Amino acid sequence: MKRREFITLAGGAVAAWPLAAHAQQPAKQRRIAFVHSGIPADKLTETAGPFWVRRFHETLRGLGDVEGSNLVIERYSAEGRADRYAALAAEVVSRNPDVIVANLNDLVKAFKTATATIPIVVITGDPIAGGLVTNLARPGGNLTGVSINAGIEIHSKRLQLLKEAIPSAAKVAYLLSGNWGSTESSFREAGQRLGIALTENLLSEVNDAQLRRTFAAIAEQHFDAAIVDEGGSFVAHRALIAELAGKHRLPVIYPYRDYVEEGGLMAYAPDLGELAQRMANDVHQILNGTKPGDIPFYQPSKFQFVLNLKAAKAMDLSLPPSLITSADEVIE
Repeated sequence: MKRREFITLAGGAVAAWPLAAHAQQPAKQRRIAFVHSGIPADKLTETAGPFWVRRFHETLRGLGDVEGSNLVIERYSAEGRADRYAALAAEVVSRNPDVIVANLNDLVKAFKTATATIPIVVITGDPIAGGLVTNLARPGGNLTGVSINAGIEIHSKRLQLLKEAIPSAAKVAYLLSGNWGSTESSFREAGQRLGIALTENLLSEVNDAQLRRTFAAIAEQHFDAAIVDEGGSFVAHRALIAELAGKHRLPVIYPYRDYVEEGGLMAYAPDLGELAQRMANDVHQILNGTKPGDIPFYQPSKFQFVLNLKAAKAMDLSLPPSLITSADEVIE
């Protein structure tokens, strides 16, 4: 081999070493703090969480943000205790994650107070009425996400479906994990038009013992049916709530399909799969440099009516065929 050829080959090999070393560097890991008001931290995973949590993780992975590879997810829960929100927000912010994912207006407010710089992606109620943002198209600041709020129409629709399922229903308990907010008068009026009187059952703290007492009291007072609000603290206890409704033979309409999967009677809900995908996309955009305040807040556009005939049979509840055929999904 000629000396010039040897120098060229050797020089090329040396030049390639930094490239090879660079290619073997592990991907930079980004950190997400996943925080929920009620669901236990060990249930905020792709395998153990409720439907929307599973879809969120699945979508992130599909976008290339893979836990254990280029992504670290730290999980936290307030375990249904509103008095823990401020301290929990301070703890999470002190760890300085790249993005915070959170639910519930009051919990999100705690994070807004704790940081004005760390991006926050949320799933919450009405973000404008809740004082989180002033503009859905351009939220500004360090906050964006999705809203489960579909206005009073979704509450009216749940009452209508409940009346179709139990035409004799006149006395309905409304289980609340927080205040009614601005929907109370409209919700009550919608009930009155259907011949339904709504009675508030506010749980200041959602736990197993309180839920058992509440359902026992509802049964003792001979309510015809019940509605459960959208609060995350209730979602964390969805299996017990469905169990208690069955035990007391109380027809309940739920805000999410997760309850029906646990044996609940029926749900009329935003498509949480769609909302979870949107949240994951927001996180992905932020991790790739987009400012959260430039990402529009998304409101639900798809809704699902899910019916559990097995639960109806266990209650000896004969549902109208028209109601069954109107369901988007029937569990038998």
